[in-house]
Amino acid sequence: MTSKVRPIVVLAAVALVAVVAVTGARKLAAWVGGLGGVTDVTAPADIVAGESVEVVIPAGVAARQIGSLLAEKGIVDSSLAFEAEVRRQGVADRLQAGTYRMVTGMGPAAALEVLLNGPEDASYRITLREGLWVSELLASLAEQTPYTLSEFETALDQVTSPYHNGEAADPQTWEGLLYPDTYEISESATPVQILQKLADTMTARVDSLDWSALQARGLSVYEGIIVASMVEAEAKVDDDRPLIASVIVNRLEIGMPLQIDATVLYALGERGKALTLDDLEIDSPYNTYRIGGLPPTPIGAPALRSLEAAAHPADSDFLYYVLTSADGRHSFAETYDEFLRLKAQAKADGVLP
Repeated sequence: MTSKVRPIVVLAAVALVAVVAVTGARKLAAWVGGLGGVTDVTAPADIVAGESVEVVIPAGVAARQIGSLLAEKGIVDSSLAFEAEVRRQGVADRLQAGTYRMVTGMGPAAALEVLLNGPEDASYRITLREGLWVSELLASLAEQTPYTLSEFETALDQVTSPYHNGEAADPQTWEGLLYPDTYEISESATPVQILQKLADTMTARVDSLDWSALQARGLSVYEGIIVASMVEAEAKVDDDRPLIASVIVNRLEIGMPLQIDATVLYALGERGKALTLDDLEIDSPYNTYRIGGLPPTPIGAPALRSLEAAAHPADSDFLYYVLTSADGRHSFAETYDEFLRLKAQAKADGVLP
């Protein structure tokens, strides 16, 4: 049996198709909304496309309300166009509340994709300067994050590094293994996650270097980090770093005590102090005036330029260096007599007391 279709129904269907084809999704949404007396919120006329804006989507709001918020910010042209896109994709129950960073003029489909992906986790920035002792570094983390020093000390038990000896009970065993840098930290990051990020960054920096030249001298990569920490503590200008590293490895090769002032200060737990003869007698494995070879751990957190210097010491015969310039530069000597002459000149110039 052949059914009969009323001409008015056919004409209405053709009209609907024509509206879709000619006006697009936005006008269709406005048209449909207008049938029910729904007001379409449109973007302000003075909105410039391509500008970054922040929009806060409250919890529990409907797609229509979200469309209004997006239109008011100029992210979409029409609130109803956004609602129509949500209905077309059938994702009304997947829209996520939160704070978003969007772009004006991005349109309903692109804005919806951002909302379906969810808000980016809020973050904050911390800065850890090079040369910090691990005790100072943990204290700085406590000052810059919501966590306490005790929480960071406890968290070290769960952090891993291929260069750590596994003695988690003592924070000092992590000396030099947490990289000093500026980091973006997620607000949801735990102390363990923050510290692991620092440890992973140090591992990546160390592993990016070729340590074969130092290993050929009989030193391990971990011992290279120790050398780098002393370079970090002693050098004031970058040009001096490979030269100071050369003095250290040259002394090690001939069995000469390193006599690095920074290691004594580390043993004393003091900074910026002029060492006395009594200080040089402190009984500590970090007192390189009394012990032979390297101290047992690094004496601070070395930056990449000091790691590079340790991995590639300058080719020299220098065994001594002394501060001889107000800008922090050192002069280097092969003999003790030459060192004494340079030191006397630095005192005469007012560089040394």
